[in-house]
Amino acid sequence: MVVGSDEAVRCIISAVATEQDWAVLRYAREFDGLGDLPLRLTDEELAAAAKDISPNFMQAAKRAITNIREFAEAQMPRECFREFSSGRKLGWIVRPLDSVGCYVPSGRYPLPSTLLMTAVLAQVAGVPRIVVTSPKPSPEILACAHLLGIKEFFRVGGAHSIAALAIGTQTIHKVDRIVGPGNSYVTAAKRLVAQEFDVGIDFLAGPTEILIIAAGGDPKIIAADMLAQAEHDVEARAMFFTSSMDLAKAVASEIEEQLKTLPTAAIARESIENRGLIAVFSDLNSAIAHANDLAPEHLSLHHPELLPQIKNAGTVFLGPSTPESAGDYANGPSHVLPTMAAARLRGGLTPYDFVKMISVQQLSHAALDELAPTITTLARAEGLEAHARAVEVRSVQ
Repeated sequence: MVVGSDEAVRCIISAVATEQDWAVLRYAREFDGLGDLPLRLTDEELAAAAKDISPNFMQAAKRAITNIREFAEAQMPRECFREFSSGRKLGWIVRPLDSVGCYVPSGRYPLPSTLLMTAVLAQVAGVPRIVVTSPKPSPEILACAHLLGIKEFFRVGGAHSIAALAIGTQTIHKVDRIVGPGNSYVTAAKRLVAQEFDVGIDFLAGPTEILIIAAGGDPKIIAADMLAQAEHDVEARAMFFTSSMDLAKAVASEIEEQLKTLPTAAIARESIENRGLIAVFSDLNSAIAHANDLAPEHLSLHHPELLPQIKNAGTVFLGPSTPESAGDYANGPSHVLPTMAAARLRGGLTPYDFVKMISVQQLSHAALDELAPTITTLARAEGLEAHARAVEVRSVQ
């Protein structure tokens, strides 16, 4: 994983811990171009941004919010409390986190979509306090914040914003969990604050990646999907696995053709040349086995019937008519996804990341008496006599 200098990030975190707002302001002016602007945006500024944005953008944002919210509501865990055996009731309750921080990148490509893909999930989960940080936020990001009713929005980014969210300052109060992708310094800061402070994170994101698997199809579509990922960053990785040498050659040729007219060709070409991959396998089963080892962030599977073979992926796009771009913006599932093989352990961001599932247990006297021999035997095997007696004292009564 590419991360920023730990030494440099540790210095930033230490300064924020010691100097609080002064350190955040200093770094924001140095790295974020804050100037004399205050860290926090007012409700009026967010409303003004929304008023000035084109109706087309606002309509698109509202449609995306609706789809993301609908999918998140379907994903929400449901509470349960039932009798598993006579007198033994078990279950769980679902409670939201008290606060979360959503980091929204706004560097080369400002990403209002990331605000939607994080904050909407937190709202569905019922998180009462949602804080957003973003360096030099674009008007579109501010308009989305207004649409969502965000009350705490700070124009600050980088490791210093992560430190402020994790530690708390006079202006940016501490949160329980930090979510959202960022550059290598943001990633390093998330890792370090998760180790050193009482704060959770979603996961550590490396460069974005896509793997496309297809035995046949339109090379224009496959090439376009590879370039859509490659244009993110020179470190992005676009891969194509196939069982057809002819298709592999056609896709490679089509990439060159599309690069001729792509405005982001400089970035995309470097990504393709240094990190891209087209591989030909003897059959698709071999390709899928290798894909499961890679555990890609985005998996575009052109053959839906092969989905049961997929074990590891951040998200899967089924069929040639489902572009990765749909998932990036408006289809519903969050685009905040695990990279660098972390999809072996988990999928993308969901409402589960914003709630706690707390188990609940209740025994009747009869149920405790029935279970007592099992409890006391195990407790005494561990040498924990008081545990056994805490059961037996209830039986005496």
